Amino acid sequence: MSQSDETFQPPPSGASHAPRPTARQWALHGLLFLVTAITTTICGIVMAGPDLDVASGSPAGTGGIAGSILLIPWYYASAVVEIVRAAFTHPKSLGQGLVFSGSLLAILTAHEFGHYLFCRYYGVDATLPFFIPQPPLLIPGTFGAFIRMKSPVPSRRALFDIGLAGPLAGFIVIIPIAFAGVMTLHHVPLIAGEASGAVGGIIFNDPLLFRLIARAFKIDLDNSAANSFYLAAWFGALVTALNLMPVGQLDGGHGTFAVFGRLAHHWLGRVAFVTMAVISVLGWYWH
Repeated sequence: MSQSDETFQPPPSGASHAPRPTARQWALHGLLFLVTAITTTICGIVMAGPDLDVASGSPAGTGGIAGSILLIPWYYASAVVEIVRAAFTHPKSLGQGLVFSGSLLAILTAHEFGHYLFCRYYGVDATLPFFIPQPPLLIPGTFGAFIRMKSPVPSRRALFDIGLAGPLAGFIVIIPIAFAGVMTLHHVPLIAGEASGAVGGIIFNDPLLFRLIARAFKIDLDNSAANSFYLAAWFGALVTALNLMPVGQLDGGHGTFAVFGRLAHHWLGRVAFVTMAVISVLGWYWH
């Protein structure tokens, strides 16, 4: 995702190249990337790894209302610590977490550096990608990433290229990860009663790309357990699709503004918002 202070201005005469990031900026963005790698790894361990025993006792002196409130952060921190400890004693589980984190961050990094490199190509001053970690145990372990454009975009062509470079670069990385995810799925036999809905849970539909890959190689997605590659590609595809909505400062919004102009961008954004709201209600009703 890219965010701009100014959407479009004609190029100034004698415009200079964008300044290179300083060592301090590299350190800040690298630290955010490292923290995000940790939170996404923990998420990958929880989602794709085997079940781990994370039971822990209660702290002393936790009686009454105040003590009960203190139990919430205690159990949360204890769960995180126990998951990390157990993961290091189960290398397979840690490996699954690292695969998920590496795959998802590869998609996000390609997306954001697609924006960044085209900003440099057009001489637009932009920050390095800001990776936003989530608190551990939240799915998928990151709120995504973004760059901030700090100087005017010289033309609509530049705005279009910068806006669409991110989703295209991310999608190029999604394709091999999706293939790896679908091709390494493990068939899970149905338990009696599951087909009729006796077992509850949240069901996420498979993207069309995944369905096409599965059909080409005769793989049954409906009766297979998702793995780390699959989950990373799924979340990557979701982020890419959301960013392509023709709304505001999203990548699709930049592309819409560049091609159709300000008025069309204004109304298409509102139509897209209403459409997604209606689809959300219908999706909840149907599924």
